[in-house]
Amino acid sequence: MTAPARAPERSLTRSLVLMVAGSFAFGFALVPLYEVICEAAGIRVNTAPSQLGVSDAGASREVTLEFVSLLPPGAEFELTPMTRSLALQPGKLYEATFRIRNKATVPVVAQAVPSVAPAVTARYLQKTECFCFTPQSFAASEEREFTVRFIVDPDLPRQVDRMTLAYSIYTLPQPEKLAAR
Repeated sequence: MTAPARAPERSLTRSLVLMVAGSFAFGFALVPLYEVICEAAGIRVNTAPSQLGVSDAGASREVTLEFVSLLPPGAEFELTPMTRSLALQPGKLYEATFRIRNKATVPVVAQAVPSVAPAVTARYLQKTECFCFTPQSFAASEEREFTVRFIVDPDLPRQVDRMTLAYSIYTLPQPEKLAAR
């Protein structure tokens, strides 16, 4: 009998170690990559209040901002914009109200997710206050109104005269349900 070959084992071990290290590095790279992709797509852009201040720089122009809700079929919520659209001037502070109703018969925690279209304009819609910044708790069948306050940056490209702010809302997993898994 001959001794087992060590070279194939070392090659396999080396390949496996490299694959594990590569997977680990890729996992760390996903977070900033996700943020870049979401910003480029206009999804969940401003997750914290904007520091942009009110100004008269855009007083000579008007932009229409439309408000919509995007809910999947069978969603546990109703999300209704109370304002359908606003004609606004960049640089001024505005607000819009949304009504959210929990259709579930149990309390839930949910998170609203904004998106802006066209996607290239997302960075110009600066939210100063938004119900999307934090998870919201709803009692069974509870209905509440939420306000979003925002400023359209005066640096918005001149060719843009219409934008859309859309919200979706999703139920978050309950911590006790996660612990039971």
